[in-house]
Amino acid sequence: MATLIKNGRLVTPHGVKEEDLLIEGGVIAALGHIVPSEGDQIFDAKGKYVLPGGIETHTHLDLEVMGMHTADDFFTGSRAALLGGTTTFLDFATQFRGETMSEGFENWDKKASVGSFTDYGYHMALTEWNELLSAEMPDMVKAGVTSFKLYQAYKGALMVDDAELFLALQRAAELGVAIGVHCENGDVIDLLVQQAKAKDEKAPEYHEKVRPAVLEAEAIWRFITLATLAGANHYVVHLSTKDGLELIRRKREEGATTVIETCPQYLFLDKSKYDADGFYEKAGFVMSPPLREKEDQEALWQGLSTGDIQLVGTDHCSFNLKGQKDHGKDGFWNIPNGAPGIELRMNLLYSGGVATGKFDIERFAELTSTNAAKYFGLYPKKGCLEEGSDADIAILDPEVTWSVTHDQLHDNCDYTPYEGITLQGKISDVFLRGQHLVEDGKLTSEKPQGQFLKRDLPA
Repeated sequence: MATLIKNGRLVTPHGVKEEDLLIEGGVIAALGHIVPSEGDQIFDAKGKYVLPGGIETHTHLDLEVMGMHTADDFFTGSRAALLGGTTTFLDFATQFRGETMSEGFENWDKKASVGSFTDYGYHMALTEWNELLSAEMPDMVKAGVTSFKLYQAYKGALMVDDAELFLALQRAAELGVAIGVHCENGDVIDLLVQQAKAKDEKAPEYHEKVRPAVLEAEAIWRFITLATLAGANHYVVHLSTKDGLELIRRKREEGATTVIETCPQYLFLDKSKYDADGFYEKAGFVMSPPLREKEDQEALWQGLSTGDIQLVGTDHCSFNLKGQKDHGKDGFWNIPNGAPGIELRMNLLYSGGVATGKFDIERFAELTSTNAAKYFGLYPKKGCLEEGSDADIAILDPEVTWSVTHDQLHDNCDYTPYEGITLQGKISDVFLRGQHLVEDGKLTSEKPQGQFLKRDLPA
């Protein structure tokens, strides 16, 4: 049985078109002015945007940190993602110290076995670099993992040194894969944390003070220098600062091919959140990088509108305020870093970007779906409304005005950092490979339908 979406404003790679879209066999069968056939299911999208399903580039589901697991696993995290218009997410499978990549991959397959409501793939996060891991990287590519992540921060746990990073970049260049990096100077941050401890500076706001913006910019400069020398595909994850963006622009002028990802928290929230009264009111915003100045927000929005920033992921790494974040009541260094956001990404970007006139709906589709599909080896199966592409579709009603409250959301966390924010526009319906799984904001099935995606090399 076919489904015909009629009367919508289709956001395609060739512009916005008031046309119909026919779904058959899980794929987009036709675009244009289509006469329904007998038995077709009709969905009337009049007045709404018909968008490629969102592709979320940055999640941490069922990740163990400080002896505790993130509040959301693949089941709850993907459910929230789907209800927010995301039909594919890329999670960071992690090779912990002493493990092989294959062990990391297998561990994440076990985590995913609870079921996913969306399609999904993995980046492989590496916590060290050695000859065994280098030899194993082609096996990951064959398994469909074509992007890898390393950390310049979290000394003693996740951080690699410059030599390890450069060797990984050289190997990535040989294989054509991409390396994403968490850019902060972990050595100096570790020193600043020790100094804060010595001065008895324990409250959550000191988390921001020991991770100043300049340490992101410095690490970005170092990373891009090494990546360019190695000739590797590379991208900066969760960019948070104006200074970092300006440095990347300068590096691009010198020939760098750096791709940038930022996150909604750095567009909508700022460091004034750390001035609140009370531990819980501040701890919910402890994330790395931390929240920045309003001028950083403005620069990042401008980078999105000009195309200097290509990707928007959430870094969804949810920890409950009660029972998890409060492990750091006696010291900010024990607060697990991260916040939820996977369900709100597309709604936030539409409201803050399109509804305010910062960029148009076509740029929105690029930022929330198309660019990620191209860079992470999913295009044109995902990321576009084209004949033959998977019928992953998000329907957005631009006329809805609403205020965010956590009780409306579907993650497994006990708060949202966006509580009380008023948004214009809302995802109403979502199709995954042609299945109408979200109808008027509600799930039509409690059975996860997601599949693992093997990805090609970056475009």
